[in-house]
Amino acid sequence: MAGMFELFIDEDTSFRFRLKAPDGTVVAVSKSFPDKRAAVSGISDVREYAGMGLITDLCPEVPVRGTSPTPPVPAVRQTSPAPMPQLPVPPRHHSPLPPRERTGRPWHTPALVDHPAPV
Repeated sequence: MAGMFELFIDEDTSFRFRLKAPDGTVVAVSKSFPDKRAAVSGISDVREYAGMGLITDLCPEVPVRGTSPTPPVPAVRQTSPAPMPQLPVPPRHHSPLPPRERTGRPWHTPALVDHPAPV
């Protein structure tokens, strides 16, 4: 079973979405969007980019078992994090999303929610 996106309005009356795992655990919460259309577009972007996302490991090295149980503390702490280097974006060779249905119906109608889009 796949995860589920939930669209909701937050305390500041902005639109957001959250991604939930099949067991109901919240995996991610989006930034705020000014309207529902922008939030739905954000969901589409997450669906498109997540499959091709690169992993950048920013974690400090952890010692191997048998050595010091705590990682070393840096001698000088930075007040702000260093800027992230820009990573190359892999070229797109296909469209992972099916074409959108342009019937004029709202995206949340039962016909679109209950039945998966044809592949």
